[in-house]
Amino acid sequence: MTTVIVASLAAGVLATVAGWLLTRRSGVVREVRPESGPAAGAGAAELGLSKTGPTVVHFSAPWCGPCDRVRRVVEEVCADLGDVAHIEVDLDADPQAARRFSVLSLPTTLIFDMDGRQRYRTSGVPKAADLRSALKPLLA
Repeated sequence: MTTVIVASLAAGVLATVAGWLLTRRSGVVREVRPESGPAAGAGAAELGLSKTGPTVVHFSAPWCGPCDRVRRVVEEVCADLGDVAHIEVDLDADPQAARRFSVLSLPTTLIFDMDGRQRYRTSGVPKAADLRSALKPLLA
């Protein structure tokens, strides 16, 4: 009986730690090192990135609940900053693009500079302030 209780508690603790590890980076905008992101033009050209400013690429799907929140946040930030393009890629319609950019979960948001280099990445729903902070240096 005691062994069952201890095993149940241990399983609960392990599940909690695993859940925390899986979600701790959700929504955090992370800088992509140039050598780890796709090179300029490697698949980015076919996304239709802006040549005059940064582009926010948001991977979504009709069945993704949080993707609607990401869309609203990205549209708000892009409207506020002006020269930022926003492209939404439907994972179901274009799975090749998702594979090319290693999109493993939805929603995933990528930020490209005007040269087509991936500069930032986030999984989950980003905060508007974090997106602005990532985009402002790319507008200079």
